[in-house]
Amino acid sequence: MGKNSQIKGRKGLEEKKERLLGLLGGVDRALVAFSGGLDSSLLLAMAKEALGERVVAATASSPIHPKRELNSAAQFCVKLGVRHIVFESGELALERFLENPPDRCYWCKQAMLTQLKEIAENEALGPVLHGLNRDDLSDYRPGNRAARELSVRAPLLEAGLGKREVRALARSIGLSVWDKPSSGCLATRIPYGQRITPGKLGMVEQAEEFLLERGFGEVRVRHHGELARVEVARDAIARLVEPGFGQELVGHFRGLGFIYVALDLEGFQSGKMNRSISKERQEIEAQ
Repeated sequence: MGKNSQIKGRKGLEEKKERLLGLLGGVDRALVAFSGGLDSSLLLAMAKEALGERVVAATASSPIHPKRELNSAAQFCVKLGVRHIVFESGELALERFLENPPDRCYWCKQAMLTQLKEIAENEALGPVLHGLNRDDLSDYRPGNRAARELSVRAPLLEAGLGKREVRALARSIGLSVWDKPSSGCLATRIPYGQRITPGKLGMVEQAEEFLLERGFGEVRVRHHGELARVEVARDAIARLVEPGFGQELVGHFRGLGFIYVALDLEGFQSGKMNRSISKERQEIEAQ
């Protein structure tokens, strides 16, 4: 990238930052749906800058979310000096969610955002904000329909920020999570049509934790019944088959309840489970 392009890029990012602060400053108080991921972390930090003590973060506690993410979210709020509400989101009480249809995320997000709206109303906090960015519109995300139906605002999207800009802006303001890999809920590791159970979610969380503790960054362990399909970044695949480590991994996974362990040679790719859904079905569910 040439010097002029870099200057133009920095100027454009600064303009979008000011636009975002202007959007956030236009509300009296707000509740941020805070997962602890990169997008919602940037949104919360910018809301804190714009609103000060008039912004509150709320994080869902559920078996579909890794415990390490909840702990990370709590630590971030303490460091930022933002009041943090943790609530039980209760997705496992929703039969439609447990059936795991292609629009599973719609039912999950509808219930969660309804709870957030109730929290915001009880706390007199004004609008609920979530961390949708421009690039999210190109992926299959039926949960976005629930956000639109419930009038939950997406300031990052309104400011025109894409994922790369979100990361760059987070880095420029010194957020420690600027290079944090995406995580997603644990239910995304279970193929559509296969029932979601607490046992499956626990197996996935413990299997991924095993890899994360050993220095792997972007990790997915897909639950295919007796088989665990492991996805890591392409440049990390060789580590999985190093002498000794592969045996340790297989032994650990079998201890969790898997009988077979398979390595996905394509490597990690977010949203890979959506390949089983036709493009036409994705378009219908996203409406």
